[in-house]
Amino acid sequence: MAPASEDGGLLGTIDSAVNSFFEPITTVFSGIVFFPVTIGDFSFPVVVAWLILAGIVFTFYFGFIQFRGLKVATQVVRGKFSSKDDPGEVPHFQALTSALSGTVGLGNIAGVGAAMALGGPGATFWMILAGLLGMASKFAECTLGVKYREVHEDGSISGGPFKYLPVAFRRLGHWPAKILTGIFAVAILIFGIAGGNMFQANQTFAQIQNVTGGDDGLLGSAGAALIFGLVLAALVAVVILGGIKSIGATTSKLVPAMGGIYILACLFVIIVNFENVPAAFGAIIEGAFRPEGFAGGIIGVMIVGFQRASFSNEAGVGSAAIAHSAVKTRRPVSEGFVALFEPLVDTVLICTMTALAIIMASTPSLQAGIDQVQAGGDAPDGVILTSDAFATVLPWFPIVLSIAVALFAYSTLITWSYYGLKSWEYLFGRGKRREIAYKVIFLTFTVAGCVLSFSQVISFADAALFVCAFVNLLGVYLLLPVIKKEMKQYLADRKSGKLEMLGIDDDDIEAAAATA
Repeated sequence: MAPASEDGGLLGTIDSAVNSFFEPITTVFSGIVFFPVTIGDFSFPVVVAWLILAGIVFTFYFGFIQFRGLKVATQVVRGKFSSKDDPGEVPHFQALTSALSGTVGLGNIAGVGAAMALGGPGATFWMILAGLLGMASKFAECTLGVKYREVHEDGSISGGPFKYLPVAFRRLGHWPAKILTGIFAVAILIFGIAGGNMFQANQTFAQIQNVTGGDDGLLGSAGAALIFGLVLAALVAVVILGGIKSIGATTSKLVPAMGGIYILACLFVIIVNFENVPAAFGAIIEGAFRPEGFAGGIIGVMIVGFQRASFSNEAGVGSAAIAHSAVKTRRPVSEGFVALFEPLVDTVLICTMTALAIIMASTPSLQAGIDQVQAGGDAPDGVILTSDAFATVLPWFPIVLSIAVALFAYSTLITWSYYGLKSWEYLFGRGKRREIAYKVIFLTFTVAGCVLSFSQVISFADAALFVCAFVNLLGVYLLLPVIKKEMKQYLADRKSGKLEMLGIDDDDIEAAAATA
């Protein structure tokens, strides 16, 4: 947390007052959204079951598309079936990196560390499975995001759940459809400003402050927090003022860079501890099916893995469909195939790399964290477990982690600014003044996130995000036949060779016809 929120001055008073006001509201709201279901000795939020059930249903309904569709997805990302004249704002790769920048973040670092303490190495197996199931959910919602998008006169796009949910719910009547879509928009807006903005800014400052000497270091004062917040807001403004094209161009460079840095760091830990590879995989498999000593047994460890994966990749929440809807394409399902890569990269690759690094380093803090949970205590700070694993290689390696955390948080922040903007437009209408007003509010909360904690506000925002899952997945269920029809036609056209013509300019086609 930012140190300014902890002092006894004006900032501390403001922070305390806001948290006190929101605490009872957050308690009630979170209790509803994360209503627990108990199996044996273990409880888990019903929203997690809702997300996982959707992944299972979609996996079977689309014939395990997450496995048989990867070749098509690779071809689409490379632009094989694209034309420069396709409607939209960004190419497939930039749409993917924009969406990835919203999900690849602190959950991949701190969330996985917490999962290791709560469920042990076996939670990794279930995280991977949940990631694979989430691929089918992303395929479905992102196809719909493009299918029902609106292309404005200036070429800009409005898409995602704001467009397909009214279609899905219209059989319920005009007002129910309006209310349900409005609930989704408000929830996304709340999380975009608080959870996707303030929390990321807060944690970025906290990490940089920590590696520069903590409270007694260069960034130990309230004034330093304010200056840092203003600089961060300026860096964000440079990107978001340019819209999705600017966001796409930035994330297309930032996401591969930050992912590469972090994966290389994890690989370095794994290579140094290479002799522990067989034991690590053995612990993962054994822990998944014979998790001795962990509350809830197999079911408990399974739930931990599923929960962390769901909270990390946001499959089924609907947020990613907003970014994917801006893609340049004439075939909606093409972006559904591209979206398959999201949970694959976020959960199956990056979360697994984090888990392996922690398991193989086998630091005393990991076992201490497990002992603490089994004794009835809270899970330890997950980022500390990851940092300790990095420190086993070189003492200064946590600095690399801090850089990765900062990049992850920054990329998440700029992507959620776009998601929040589309919610704002749905609720208040489009217009240059309205857009500027939203961006000023967003950047103001970026600064506030560095100076204040507003922990109860952020907890409220976390709950709001998962309200979206209930509404979004209900809408997706109602439109499953539409997605399947699009998928079958697209795969048939690919098989017949019709898609190959999409990458050829009209002038080339006319020239070929004239020659013939």
